[in-house]
Amino acid sequence: MAEDQEDMTTATPPELNEGAVEGNGEIDLDLLMDVPVYLTVEVGRRRMTIKELLALASGSVVAFDRSVSEPMDLMVNGTLVARGEVVSAEGQFGLRLVDVVSPKERLQQLGS
Repeated sequence: MAEDQEDMTTATPPELNEGAVEGNGEIDLDLLMDVPVYLTVEVGRRRMTIKELLALASGSVVAFDRSVSEPMDLMVNGTLVARGEVVSAEGQFGLRLVDVVSPKERLQQLGS
């Protein structure tokens, strides 16, 4: 590699050189505001065999590990961020948040 070429494994993206990391070490979150994420609501979980799965038919009821009175999990890209109650909003399902997971708890989830 020529001496005047920068090693691509250690190159800093230009956006990080242009104020993304402020002088106090904080990251400028404005760079992330347009990044799309997937939100899903998890009703519950159930483990079953393939035989049980193939036996399901129209009208079958699958019981999950959560009671009807428990809040649903709001997941962002597969990570739990909040829990809430199902509501109807303009003819569509919605979720009223009752508990938001702390950033510390979210980081612990990522590590496990």
